Amino acid sequence: MSPGEPRGEFRVRPEEAGLRLDRWLTARLPDLSRTRLQVLVHTGQVTVGGQPRKAAYRLRAAERVSVELGTPEPEVLAPEAIPLTIVFEDAHLLVVDKPAGMVVHPGAGHRSGTLAGALLAHAPEVAGVGGPGRPGIVHRLDKGTSGLLVVAKRAHAYQGLVRQFAARSVSRRYLAVVHGELRRSEGVIDVPIGRHPHDRVRMAVLPPGRGKAALTEFLVLERFSGFTCLEARLKTGRTHQLRVHLASLGHPVVGDETYRRRSTPRVEDPALNALVAALNGVALYAQTLGFLHPATGEPLEFTSALPERITRLLSHLRNTRTPRAVSESQR
Repeated sequence: MSPGEPRGEFRVRPEEAGLRLDRWLTARLPDLSRTRLQVLVHTGQVTVGGQPRKAAYRLRAAERVSVELGTPEPEVLAPEAIPLTIVFEDAHLLVVDKPAGMVVHPGAGHRSGTLAGALLAHAPEVAGVGGPGRPGIVHRLDKGTSGLLVVAKRAHAYQGLVRQFAARSVSRRYLAVVHGELRRSEGVIDVPIGRHPHDRVRMAVLPPGRGKAALTEFLVLERFSGFTCLEARLKTGRTHQLRVHLASLGHPVVGDETYRRRSTPRVEDPALNALVAALNGVALYAQTLGFLHPATGEPLEFTSALPERITRLLSHLRNTRTPRAVSESQR
């Protein structure tokens, strides 16, 4: 379902059978807030097989789910006094640490509480920079992903940063916790990504000659029984790139119901399940961001401490299972 569409029709995939309706909706409609989805379910605007269902309803394979959004309201982007974690700021740009659960720019179901609205309140001069509804925003992070973003405050800074992203000279390193134990200690994922042929909400790895080139490098940092912590470096910036690439290896990011595979074992540990739910998204964090200052040419690199939502998850994995750290010789 794209922004502005009043209705969406979906089929439950075999690997999604058994999911609660509310969790399924969150994964299938990532641009809608949980509050918005709860209202839609409660008011009967979500039906399964033509019948309204409760949020806890367990879905069955091939069931038809309909979502009625009604007529969308005109989209107005207004400043919102939302606290921002600012890592760096000068007259030309600022670097922010976006929390999980915050949408970068307005979309269906997200006309408020966005990073764009917060930026307008903090730095009103970004209003005329970049595209409509995306003041100063050069790149984005998914709603469920947290981490570092650079924002342009001046048109010249925006243009300079856009050129760097296009030239693939911006350094972006992520930390991710994924399902399963990667056999390789490091590697490169070089397969094209495009819109899923049967599901417009998802992206997918496509055959050669289709989709857009996508390149990801990864390095295993720590292995656990059933999980792996790794560093990933983006060489391109496709939608959902890391999530799609890692899932294509059979190792979806923890908390990612959109790209979770049917073969991925369900977590049986109640405490671990609670930590996954508390992620408010996926176990993916944009930890390091490097680029040339668009006005001065000075090399800049920013690294932020892991958020508590991921440190708690890693701490639990370390305390309940003996991790196998990767030695320098293995790298």
